Amino acid sequence: MEWILMIAGLAAALLAGVFLGFSDFIMRGLVQAPASQGAAGMVGLNRTVYRSVFMVLLLGLVPVSGSLGLFALWQLEGAARPLTFVGAGAYLIGVLAVTGMGNVPMNNRLDAMDGQLRETADYWPHYAQKWTRLNHARTAGSTLAAACWLAAAQIV
Repeated sequence: MEWILMIAGLAAALLAGVFLGFSDFIMRGLVQAPASQGAAGMVGLNRTVYRSVFMVLLLGLVPVSGSLGLFALWQLEGAARPLTFVGAGAYLIGVLAVTGMGNVPMNNRLDAMDGQLRETADYWPHYAQKWTRLNHARTAGSTLAAACWLAAAQIV
């Protein structure tokens, strides 16, 4: 169990680093470009992410999180139980739910505007602000999951 928590924690930490990069400087850099160019850059990033290691980690941690949460409730005792359970919840809510209900629909809307300069220019400032705010939540969720799982791995 220790090694599963350790691997899950490290994977969540890697995701947190990617999310942090977007929150810290990638989105700020895209916003500094003219709206059509910043939006085009984001569309390009969103299209390439589907064939990346990032996506394997993002989706791979979904069943791992669920399994860890259930395992924590049924099998773990002491401080490892709440740490593992909170990590699972942080990932499933703070990363998966935020991504699926927030970032992805916004990405799809932006992608559908590709080539429509006026609509894209109008939507881009709203998109960048809201998407980044949602991304802060994903950064926090994956960081909390990583910290909880890595701490639980030390006491299992």
